[in-house]
Amino acid sequence: MVESSKINLSSLRRIPLSYASCSIGKVTDSLSQRLEAITNAGFVGIELSFPDIKQYAEQLLDKKVGPDDYDDLCRAAQEIGKLCQQLNLEIMMLQPFANFEGWPNGSPEREEAFSRAKNWIKIMKACGTDLLQVGSTDSSDEDRITTDRNEIVQDLQELADMLAKENFRMAYENWCWSTHAPTWKAVWEIVQQVDRPNVGLCLDTFQTAGSEWADPTTASGLIEEVSKTELEKRWKDSMEELASSIPAEKIYLLQISDAYKPNTPIERKIKNDLLPRGQWSHDFRPMPYNGGYLPIEDVTKAVLRTRFRGWFSMEIFDSGPDGTGKEYDVGKFAKSAMENMQRLFKNVADASA
Repeated sequence: MVESSKINLSSLRRIPLSYASCSIGKVTDSLSQRLEAITNAGFVGIELSFPDIKQYAEQLLDKKVGPDDYDDLCRAAQEIGKLCQQLNLEIMMLQPFANFEGWPNGSPEREEAFSRAKNWIKIMKACGTDLLQVGSTDSSDEDRITTDRNEIVQDLQELADMLAKENFRMAYENWCWSTHAPTWKAVWEIVQQVDRPNVGLCLDTFQTAGSEWADPTTASGLIEEVSKTELEKRWKDSMEELASSIPAEKIYLLQISDAYKPNTPIERKIKNDLLPRGQWSHDFRPMPYNGGYLPIEDVTKAVLRTRFRGWFSMEIFDSGPDGTGKEYDVGKFAKSAMENMQRLFKNVADASA
């Protein structure tokens, strides 16, 4: 390992830490309660989730608010921005912007996607963030979404240019159930082809290991198309390539979570419009060191070896090992998440650094 890629613990202690607002608490916990728990645990930023804005708008205005009632959503986003300022929390990113790229030219779906983008930019202005997370589209429920790389790139270039007019940025993420970009390498290739200064990567320990190493539909919880020896070799090679090929400045954040191996393998079929890995992502994602089995330290080390020291963000969807739900105290949970984040830093630091 070259000296420049050494992982010094003191450098990790300076990394800004965020928490995804959608991934803490129960339905009965208000957004204010969740944000207070996040800041009290020592996090300095949040990923603001669109469903949280919608829920807050309904509480604020005491009425039903639709996902396209953008005036009401912007008003709520503005109030959330004020609340975060009071709590000394930065709104690091708005998420999750999904099913955007790949619709046929002239289709109503494409028109809706671009209209949605314009309105999400208004929400970004209202809440005070400059970063939009875009997840790589899946076509589990719609055969018309293309997987043609050139069309994907063109759509993302248009979105990047829309964002650039406001000095906003895009963080493109591989979702491990995506039909066109399930791996870190695929989204990195796309980001390079998009070739815009305001477009970078949202990397994720779960999404990376969940696409290349694990498989929730098998008894072992591992990809079984190759031998375990070959799987481990491919995984190690992939992490080496990540560490050596991505410039740190093109990584905008690293999301942190692990995964349970399902007690019963997930069936290989679509359920609730989600492919198996999408179902797994929705409910089976604990914080580090809390029952998961993914090699998340490998991913974290690879990202840190690029010399990236930007945002680390906890994004946890923990419904227990059976995915049926889990009760917990929001304040204690946030503090535990911070403790485990610090444990992760300690475990990935080089002893000789």
